[in-house]
Amino acid sequence: MVNSIRPTITVVIPVHNEATFLPGALGRLFEEIGTVNADIAVLIAENGSTDNTAELVREAMLKYPNLGLLQLPTPDYGAAMRDGFLRADTEWVANFDIDYFSGEFLTNALALAGSADIVLASKRAEGADDKRSLTRRFATWTFNQILRFALSSGVSDTHGMKLLRKTLVDDIAPHVISTTDLFDTELVVRAERAGYRIAELPASVEELRESKSNLLKRVPRTLKGVWTIRRSL
Repeated sequence: MVNSIRPTITVVIPVHNEATFLPGALGRLFEEIGTVNADIAVLIAENGSTDNTAELVREAMLKYPNLGLLQLPTPDYGAAMRDGFLRADTEWVANFDIDYFSGEFLTNALALAGSADIVLASKRAEGADDKRSLTRRFATWTFNQILRFALSSGVSDTHGMKLLRKTLVDDIAPHVISTTDLFDTELVVRAERAGYRIAELPASVEELRESKSNLLKRVPRTLKGVWTIRRSL
């Protein structure tokens, strides 16, 4: 960890087969985090890619000294996030996607550090600007209702950008059984039940490209996953 009076953050970004999108996105990402008053490392958690994503990250590491690479053999977004979070040695960890990140979010989230252990960027909080399709907005609303009913969660959105205190991650993550789509959801719900302080910031969301995951295919495994979380709790 860098010794500094400034906050230290590891931004974990799971990626899978992003060779086409990643080179341009990295430039925008580092421009964004350059506006934040913190010492920030970026960890790309490549999982099961069959293209040259990992090679491109290694090349980019020559340009960006605070960029690192974690490689996992199997495509699994949640497992990549988990392993990246646990690998971090900073005061805070953050979760971004390669096509969804914000320096402003980190700045605003750090401003809440004195009163929160997790800060979530919520697409459903008052003041949020969700420009996604009606179908995807409805899916987010439906998922949140399921969390409220099945898991008694009081947060409005568990997917998306988030900033978490590393001590919380080390305490809660080893007990999380979900990977794939629901690692972060279970992590947040378990932290909520453990009494950790959670804050939400309104998010501005505009899709830069068509979603890589099929929404209909995710529904059955998401419902099964939520039921599994409920039983484990």
